[in-house]
Amino acid sequence: MQDISVIILTYNEEIHIERCLNNARMFAKEIFIVDSYSTDRTTEIAGRMGEKAFQHPWENYSKQFNWALQNLSIRTEWVWRMDADEYLSGELIDELQAKLPILPGNVNAFTAPCLRIFLGKYIKHGIIPLILLRLFKVKYAVCENRFMDEHIQLTEGVIGELQHPFYDDNLNGLTWWTDKHNGYATREAIDLLITEYDLLEQNTVVNSGAHASAVRKKKLKYIRMPLFWRAFLFFVYRYIFRLGFLDGKEGFL
Repeated sequence: MQDISVIILTYNEEIHIERCLNNARMFAKEIFIVDSYSTDRTTEIAGRMGEKAFQHPWENYSKQFNWALQNLSIRTEWVWRMDADEYLSGELIDELQAKLPILPGNVNAFTAPCLRIFLGKYIKHGIIPLILLRLFKVKYAVCENRFMDEHIQLTEGVIGELQHPFYDDNLNGLTWWTDKHNGYATREAIDLLITEYDLLEQNTVVNSGAHASAVRKKKLKYIRMPLFWRAFLFFVYRYIFRLGFLDGKEGFL
């Protein structure tokens, strides 16, 4: 095992938690589940697998994750931020084992590609590639407080790049997915308005990797485009020009 702790935030994840824990055990020394009072069998399954769930009331993702960083007894040098519906590829686990023991001392975090599986199908086209900061040294990072698109922010040091992917593979159905993304849309709208009217408490550059910075700059351009037309043009760009139609009905949805 690598000197890594995994932090998993959960709420009603009984459909995912066993797969997630089995994957985390392949590379992590410690696993911390922070649950916001699930009403399903999430904590029961975790307990049956020998993992304790710490309960803390939910406010938003960043506050929940920062509470975990500040209050859990993390004894490892590194932390991997992991959602319950995610898992690392075998190639990424091998890459971690190869790279971490020989790192320069100033590398305090890593980004990794996130690939999407939707309704059981790997979505190869149409979506915007995600390169996310997920591995970091615990004393050099914090989760920024935003309504949407919150990133782990490195306070010191250099961000390295992992080449192999982890997967976002949610097993719930289309109704659940639509409800979730309606919530995302509301939070995204709030975040865009705050950005457009410069209402952020501090307008500083967040060190979450080059990809995250580039996406934020593109969002500023998106804000300046005409209302309604910008959503239509973004769909055309993704579905036609980025070849989303090649992924069949799942790509269209």
